[in-house]
Amino acid sequence: MTSDKRIAIVGAGLIGARHAQYLSEAAIIDAIIDPNHQTAELAQKFGTRWFSDVGTYLQSGRPDGAILATPNQLHVKHALEFLEIGVPLLIEKPIADTSVGARSIVDASLASGVPVLVGHHRRHNNLIQKAKATIEAGEIGRVVAISAQFLLYKPDDYFAADWRRMAGGGPVFINLIHDVDLIRYLCGEVVAVQAMESSDVRGFEVEDTAGVLLRFENGAIGTISISDTAVTPWSWEFTSGENAAYPNVDTHAYRIAGTHGSLSVPDLKLWRHVSERSWWEPIEASDIPYENGDPLALQIEHFLDVISGKADPLVSAEEGLKTLRVTEAIKEAASSGKLVYP
Repeated sequence: MTSDKRIAIVGAGLIGARHAQYLSEAAIIDAIIDPNHQTAELAQKFGTRWFSDVGTYLQSGRPDGAILATPNQLHVKHALEFLEIGVPLLIEKPIADTSVGARSIVDASLASGVPVLVGHHRRHNNLIQKAKATIEAGEIGRVVAISAQFLLYKPDDYFAADWRRMAGGGPVFINLIHDVDLIRYLCGEVVAVQAMESSDVRGFEVEDTAGVLLRFENGAIGTISISDTAVTPWSWEFTSGENAAYPNVDTHAYRIAGTHGSLSVPDLKLWRHVSERSWWEPIEASDIPYENGDPLALQIEHFLDVISGKADPLVSAEEGLKTLRVTEAIKEAASSGKLVYP
């Protein structure tokens, strides 16, 4: 059943256009707002209005909600405009380009009581919900170690855009922030970070490879390997089957080890000893079943429930800020060579 909620989409790039497709099947697109005049064609396609800027749009009325899919640097400006008039938001990740800006969104949301959902859409994936439930049920015991990989090869034409060769355009901010958010969600808060990075393969200003060491609040230790110049199948993109644009490989990107078992994600295999816990004893894997579903579509459904007051945001503004702080800490630790506390 389609909702009667009227939602504005601000920013009509790749992710904005995808949001428009999902939203058109779930609610009413009140307007598409983007300074690029060519995006008027997208608005026409979905039978809605087009505006070049938020200010002009808001003169026409107030929507029930808004999706911000603009460049990161514009998130704070647009978020505050909508929060000031009481409009709930879905803000694409990262919540802002800096944690200082993100803090202003958090404060505005708390002061006004207007909810903000941050677009870390992978949390909405049913397999992640199943993984979290498995860990919280004690199936692997106490989590003691986490290993995660984002390792793939981006072709040369990906770097045709200048900003992708410059600071802020590397895999840590663009890609790893997704993995940081999932690891936090599954394993708890990160309290300390160490990191190293390299740009020796491509020689760009921005990193192409990095290694990260994390200490969690519960005492667990995590490691992350990142590279966008490595030919491997070990990334969420290749292993989750979430986005049809990427080939799907039957392996995993994360390993979460506990005192009674371990869990690999996203293939959702639970590893435990057959009898007693001992390195002398056989160990075997069992598959954890889950119901498949498109996380972007599920995120839209959840946002509509948030607007209606039926649910609290799965990824609140405060959660988005915490993930951003850890990601900033990784860059700071790599630059300074010091232990950083997010």
